[in-house]
Amino acid sequence: MTGSRTATPLFLLDLLALILFALAGLLSHGQPISLGGLARNVLPVLFVWLLLAPFLRTYHQPTWKNLLLTWALAFPAGLWLRQMVLGLGFGVGFLVFLGVAMAFSLLFLLLFRGLAKLLRLW
Repeated sequence: MTGSRTATPLFLLDLLALILFALAGLLSHGQPISLGGLARNVLPVLFVWLLLAPFLRTYHQPTWKNLLLTWALAFPAGLWLRQMVLGLGFGVGFLVFLGVAMAFSLLFLLLFRGLAKLLRLW
């Protein structure tokens, strides 16, 4: 299956992966689970993701390549936007955070896309 029939389920699975990634981040840093915390951590990435997805055909031509390209561009840009909005710096700590966040976000996204393959949603 390709195209618009898979766009919504894939987007929802990607969104769920990003939300669960943010929840895991909050929990691992001992922060309370709240709508504000989730919004702070997910919305900047999601904003950039949604801006890029139509141009990269993330959902209209879903491939592993398109997913990885969207992730590779949207995730660091979204984390950069998050740092800017929160007024945080861009030193070594940010680079470590970026590396860890990139690795674990990719893990979550790949697990959920794998689930989509198993369920024949993609």
